[in-house]
Amino acid sequence: MGLLLESIKMDWPVLLPILICSILVVAVVINRFSFYRKNKRDVVLFIPRLQKELVKNNLDGAQNLAVQCGGVIGEVTEEAVRIFSEQKSGFSRSFDIAASLASRKLESHLTILGTIGGVAPFLGLFGTVVRILFTFQDLASQGNQSAAVASGIASALIATAFGLGVAIVAVIFYNSFQSIVKRYEDDFQLIKLLFLSFVDSNDESTTPSNANISLS
Repeated sequence: MGLLLESIKMDWPVLLPILICSILVVAVVINRFSFYRKNKRDVVLFIPRLQKELVKNNLDGAQNLAVQCGGVIGEVTEEAVRIFSEQKSGFSRSFDIAASLASRKLESHLTILGTIGGVAPFLGLFGTVVRILFTFQDLASQGNQSAAVASGIASALIATAFGLGVAIVAVIFYNSFQSIVKRYEDDFQLIKLLFLSFVDSNDESTTPSNANISLS
């Protein structure tokens, strides 16, 4: 503990950026964890209920179901119902735009975790190099002292350990949150395929009548 306090006292200028990174990691993790928890929905139950409303061609019921669902899934479904009612022919492209906008909400601030995960080890290594340089400078002026060398190197390695610790936590949560975003994107694709199945069925049902009209 004494060595840690001594390292913080002597090397705080190089440890400060790593400390800021650690605070950012904690803030982003709390923010994203709260956001994903608030928007978590059971799509396994939601999709069949939505399908029943679409089978009955009850778009108002599908809209109300989306509103009741809420969250990001509900917002995307609401937009899907609106697009389905207004422009079935261009449904796929319009839905992809809505899904991409929702994905941006889900991915917000994740680049901070990814960046810190890549940069923090180098910040720690930089702090270690600086402390070792000062240690050798002290040795040059005070003479050869093995105890001072050991203490200086041990103090220098604290920065590396601190940087690695912050980076490991950042990478773990970055990968975890990316997997959550991927699950949401898979849910968006399920909703898209559900609506497209009804777009295709409507096109197939109208094709014979159009052919009869042209023949007559």
